[in-house]
Amino acid sequence: MSPEKMVMMANQIASFFDSQPGDAADKVADHLRDFWEPRMRTQLLQYIEAGGGGLKPSVEEAARRL
Repeated sequence: MSPEKMVMMANQIASFFDSQPGDAADKVADHLRDFWEPRMRTQLLQYIEAGGGGLKPSVEEAARRL
């Protein structure tokens, strides 16, 4: 998938969990584990490692927890 679409999707997930009580990063990480296929998670991690930007802080923290 395009990096732009991946960032948009990850940020939408984060926006939802950021508005809920509890640790948003944990909830985002759980969602990514449960609903994103391994290739999508790998792409997200590679995007972050390459210095890709535009991700909400809870997505970046969730990626560290994957």
